[in-house]
Amino acid sequence: MSSREPQVLLPGATLGILGGGQLGAMFAVAARRMGYRVEAISDVADCPAARFCDRVHVGDYADTGFLGQAAAGLDVVTFEFENVPAAAGRLLADRLPVRPHPDVLFTTQDRVREKAFLVRHGFACAPHRVVRSRAELDAAIAAVGLPAVLKTAAFGYDGKGQAKLTVPADVAVAWERLGGTAAEPRELVLEGWIDFDCEISVVAARGRDGAVAAFAPSRNAHANHILDVSSVPAGLSDAVRDEATATACQVLEALAVVGVACVEFFATRSGRVLVNEIAPRTHNSGHLTIEACETSQFEQQVRAVCGLPLGSPRPLAPAAMANLLGDCWFAADAGSPVEPDWAAALAVPGVRLHLYGKTEPRVGRKMGHLTAVAASADEAIARVVEARRRARRG
Repeated sequence: MSSREPQVLLPGATLGILGGGQLGAMFAVAARRMGYRVEAISDVADCPAARFCDRVHVGDYADTGFLGQAAAGLDVVTFEFENVPAAAGRLLADRLPVRPHPDVLFTTQDRVREKAFLVRHGFACAPHRVVRSRAELDAAIAAVGLPAVLKTAAFGYDGKGQAKLTVPADVAVAWERLGGTAAEPRELVLEGWIDFDCEISVVAARGRDGAVAAFAPSRNAHANHILDVSSVPAGLSDAVRDEATATACQVLEALAVVGVACVEFFATRSGRVLVNEIAPRTHNSGHLTIEACETSQFEQQVRAVCGLPLGSPRPLAPAAMANLLGDCWFAADAGSPVEPDWAAALAVPGVRLHLYGKTEPRVGRKMGHLTAVAASADEAIARVVEARRRARRG
């Protein structure tokens, strides 16, 4: 950090977002409400963030000239998704502050590096082996056992690049699909199957002064490997809740994060808490913080990257969030997309609608989400699930 770099970026400064998706859009809403200018750096012009940013720089993340031009008017840059080259972040970091530092992105966007970080710092995670050949896969299975999950090291999210291995016959099929070619084998990670009680996540922020503030853990239910519903409180024992929260804070400290990150966990039936993945950005499971907490994850991101004091993450009420995938646009008997019945969805008491402005609905694509606050997490879940059911026509 340069001694000439201001300790605090006050409203009026220009914040850059690397990526133009919905997380960038919600960051821009929070930042502009606080008086900042926001510019996105995206490889797509018609992106969700474009609706809320003062400017969108469109180009190739690998184009150093483009990135240099985009950086010219910015005071700081943060990430809204991790599937960008770490080299792009490092090039920007040579010109201005990038928060979290691109080294964080480099570690977390690759499962091999991420697992090595977790092991090196003593964070509990699933038993695993790195696999670079069919022989190494067979040796890994002998060590880890079945069932297990085979995952690509890079560019895997929402279940992409994964295969569950239950019986020996699954191994050849999974290797054929994920292993690459003999000339260009793909680096993979084999993880032992965890008999978990539930999946949870903790979104936390770390400021420039090292202060850390964590949101309450959320309980996450998935459908087809994509987050379906998140809820708070998560219905955890005090011990599990406290361990997950403490571990998330320790992960941010070990990575020296300045900004927001999310740590996803398996909570096992025996009461253990195992780190599954780290996302160096705001997170889908944290969307409910917009309505449910004193400070949303997006305002917290603004505060952290600008060097402002972190806000209180205290929950105001039990809440739930349900994702709206492109599936909601396709009625059972329709081959083409049909606009969901938003009026019917919003007739459910306490439900809020967030649409991302994506023009093309596709099955499995995140198009928006619904949130609700209620007297209990179960009631909030019931409301968002019912609202989503009403929205889908046919």
